[in-house]
Amino acid sequence: MLFDLGTGVREFGNVASRPVEGHIFISHYHYDHLQGLPFFGPIFDPRSRFVVRGPTRDGRTVKDVISGQMQQPFFPVTAEMVFRAQLDYQPFAAGDRARIGEGVITAIETNHPGGNLAYRIDCRGKAIVYATDTEHGTARDAQLIDFARGADLLIYDAMYTEDEYLGRSGSPKIGWGHSTLETSIKVADEARIGTLVLFHHEPTRSDEAMDELVRQAKKLRKGTVAAKEGLVIRL
Repeated sequence: MLFDLGTGVREFGNVASRPVEGHIFISHYHYDHLQGLPFFGPIFDPRSRFVVRGPTRDGRTVKDVISGQMQQPFFPVTAEMVFRAQLDYQPFAAGDRARIGEGVITAIETNHPGGNLAYRIDCRGKAIVYATDTEHGTARDAQLIDFARGADLLIYDAMYTEDEYLGRSGSPKIGWGHSTLETSIKVADEARIGTLVLFHHEPTRSDEAMDELVRQAKKLRKGTVAAKEGLVIRL
């Protein structure tokens, strides 16, 4: 199962054994969650098979959006011209359920401009919640906490510190659709999850600054880690 198609999917495609059979779940369609797709090797292999699920937005299905983001003048070839894998596009919305083998995948809407789905995967008594691109401060906070309750792993939007978010350091980020380190810990504690994974890092933050952020987070919640390329967590 792949969640979103950012640049990391290119590397996965380079190392994955062919053919690949999988399920792709899209949270939303902002470019940072789709930029890896045109460079995802298995999508060009006619032996590979994928079920691609994502929300319908403004009347546009997941297939419409995936096809539309590879068009002139933004990209030299279209998806229809070059994708050779067997693709099954299926709409997925908050409240829907997908059963894949022993796993069950569900989704809820989070607070983000244009909409965003958070996903929960339950399998063999373990649970992972992928909640990227969500801003705190609405009624959806309580819904997300209930959705994540008891999960072994919570991957959560912690893009800013509270000072950055409120504008005490730089310009305020209120309304931008992202959350804070402090809120991520609050959500993890209230939902009684196992391991918190900080996600959707501020792109201008250096690795050294990220390391310091993780040190701060560990003081507030032991075991907290920052998502990074190549990270493997075994449950």
